[in-house]
Amino acid sequence: MNPEVQFSFRDQVEPVYRQLVRILLTDVEALPEPERQERLERSRQTMEALQLAQVQNFLRSACETYETRSIEQIDPSAAVVYPIVLGDGPFEAAGPGKGAVDRLEVILSLPGQPLQHYGSAFPRAEQQQMLRQLRQALNPAFPAETSLPTSQQLYDRLIRPGEILLKQQKVETLVFVLDGFLRDLPMAILHDGDRYLIETYRLALTPGLQLFESRPLSGQPLKLLAGGLSEARQGFSPLPGVSRELGSITAQLQNNKPQIQVLLNQDFTQPELVRQVDAQDFSVVHLATHGQFSSKAEDTFLLTWDDRLKARAFNEWLKPGAVGRSGKARSPVELLILSACQTARGDTQATLGLAGMAVRSGARTTLATLWSVQDQSTADLMSVFYEQLFNLGKTRAEALRRAQISLLQSNYSHPYYWAPFVLVGNWQ
Repeated sequence: MNPEVQFSFRDQVEPVYRQLVRILLTDVEALPEPERQERLERSRQTMEALQLAQVQNFLRSACETYETRSIEQIDPSAAVVYPIVLGDGPFEAAGPGKGAVDRLEVILSLPGQPLQHYGSAFPRAEQQQMLRQLRQALNPAFPAETSLPTSQQLYDRLIRPGEILLKQQKVETLVFVLDGFLRDLPMAILHDGDRYLIETYRLALTPGLQLFESRPLSGQPLKLLAGGLSEARQGFSPLPGVSRELGSITAQLQNNKPQIQVLLNQDFTQPELVRQVDAQDFSVVHLATHGQFSSKAEDTFLLTWDDRLKARAFNEWLKPGAVGRSGKARSPVELLILSACQTARGDTQATLGLAGMAVRSGARTTLATLWSVQDQSTADLMSVFYEQLFNLGKTRAEALRRAQISLLQSNYSHPYYWAPFVLVGNWQ
């Protein structure tokens, strides 16, 4: 599709989904329970359909779809949080919902329980102000405590009304299907007044419960492709911590007798990446390099030694099912790690680039960053993450949680260092 069609989708088609959800949720609490549950379920399905449509629009091609599975089948200790931003778009303001108050609605899905719903008026100006305040507070130039008041306000809207239920159900994992401005914020920074959300729950993001089947990473032969740039290239600053990051990962995995292929600096080229993936199946691909996620596929890329690996080429490179030089169909990557990327500044839908790369590449789980963080702290976090995941057999979300807490309790306690790491896809 051409760019005009993409723009048309965002401004004219996407708001139709939101208008439908607004209609479904109007006075939903006053309905008899069976009808209330039906409305909440349709609202949830509509938001998942919107997420899929947004990714397809970003990719300009259809995504594969997967069977939706219940939370109990995926993880009986998980809850799914669906925040829905209503009143965000010109169509809805001009259409039948004219004059309707901007709102933040939340649908909470708990294993084996009826859907829960709560919401509040949330003017768009306040949303934008909250986003600006948190972004500013997450700058390491400001004390860590600067972000707490706004983080607590957001916690009060998203989590506090369902807090008792989460405790009663002994929920250990929160999976977010994020919407609107919330996509630009790491949920790990939400604060209940005593602690950050990451200190209480494992966290993950997903476009919906249409997850890829994944295999445990422990207990199987580990094949790792690790690549990155430590030197300055193409106008981007050097990342001296990358050499240490890749070295510490290699050292951490020795007990697993892994097959590791490392491509650093001059060896980290697009043709060599293609050659390696064609030659053998890797269960983990770890890329420590500059990159950018944007709402435009052509502006989403990873930096290699002498080129930029654009979103579409990246997706084709890792896409499962393609026949490589080995003569057999390529297996999916279980874990894709992009450890020095960032969302494009000023792009309110930049995380579509992250979701698009994660979904289309076929990676079962993607670990990435919402902003480009200090590379020494990233090396420390990755070392703990790999130890927890491969040596101690923790789930992907639990390994990331422990790695983030290790930074929180170190000299890198500011949220700037540990908060931007997000897990997309299968959290187990």
